[in-house]
Amino acid sequence: MVFDCFMAITKEEFNLIRQFVHEHSGILIGDGKEYLVENRLNVILVQSKCDNFFQLHEKLKKDGGPLCIEVIDAMTTNETLWFRDTSFFTSLSNFVIPALLEKALSKPKVRIWSAACSTGQEPYSVAMLLDQARGAMGKGAPPLDRFAILATDISPSVLSIARTGRYSQLAISRGMRAAFLERFFVHHGSSYEVAPAIRGIVTFRQFNLKESFGSLGLFDFILCRNVLIYFSNELKSEIYHKLHQSLEKDGMLSIGASESPRGYTTVFEQIMVDGAALYRPSAHSG
Repeated sequence: MVFDCFMAITKEEFNLIRQFVHEHSGILIGDGKEYLVENRLNVILVQSKCDNFFQLHEKLKKDGGPLCIEVIDAMTTNETLWFRDTSFFTSLSNFVIPALLEKALSKPKVRIWSAACSTGQEPYSVAMLLDQARGAMGKGAPPLDRFAILATDISPSVLSIARTGRYSQLAISRGMRAAFLERFFVHHGSSYEVAPAIRGIVTFRQFNLKESFGSLGLFDFILCRNVLIYFSNELKSEIYHKLHQSLEKDGMLSIGASESPRGYTTVFEQIMVDGAALYRPSAHSG
């Protein structure tokens, strides 16, 4: 369907929409981003039979369901690629994964959480690195199903892609290593599907980081990378404390290279590995 109209947003409408988005997702839309709201929500506005963004906001207040999910989905930034951030994945291979493999030798299930997983590249990348490291260990390696990766995102559209485990040539070209493509993917015409063994340890779930983390349980390793930058300082502080509560006492946290808990909480201590920052619960954090 082609839409031949484009509705501009007023300042008042912009403030209403960005307040709604922030209240329901935690995402901050900065000043001067009217164009972003216009570009991402115009199709929804027309499909909702609204004459302007004020009417769309009124519908959002009354709807509270599918329309709200659709708007939040449209306003979510879903930038991702395979093995994103070389220094981080080097530290993951050399430090984090060996520690997780060691845990798996004596623990029934080692749990990993990939928060804001987008279309699945991050959790699948971690799963592939785990299996590669297992292979290097030989006969003494723990079985792959000793690991469980929970991958969450607020966006239902990206999760639908992630669950299929199938990616186009363009998506594969964004960071995939040739040796991993050959070993961990099945080629289907113009697309590539993640091997069943890798998909088998990853579970996808829609989840809003504003919610309580209590239902998720405890994790040995959490990746919450390049997402907190979109939140207010108050929400960042809240999420850091919830991440801390969701970690095992000897667990580790990874966040984006431009992110830091400094100034928000003292419950983490930083360790540097191969040029990447990782975080552990502080000794005095309780």
